[in-house]
Amino acid sequence: MDKAQKYRFNCTLTFGDIYGQIIVWLIVLFVSLAAALALMGASRPIYALATVGLILVLSLPFLLFAFVTTLLNHIEFTAVDPETEKASNSAQVTSQAPAQVTS
Repeated sequence: MDKAQKYRFNCTLTFGDIYGQIIVWLIVLFVSLAAALALMGASRPIYALATVGLILVLSLPFLLFAFVTTLLNHIEFTAVDPETEKASNSAQVTSQAPAQVTS
């Protein structure tokens, strides 16, 4: 049997990648609240609450889908060569200096 291949997990997601999605969802929230306030003046305020609830319930799955797909697009698995990993680990250990107290 072949030796098991090791992989390195790297996530390159930054806040800028999801910033636009958050802004769009906040716009949807504010529009739904504006619609609710407009309906609140009507004779039946229960429609205002139903409107906000419906918009939130319908928009959350799309927001979740956008976040998850963006996250999955920024996950990388790279194969690690065992000899290279040993060399890099020994280099990291030797380059570390002990912490010193300053007064």
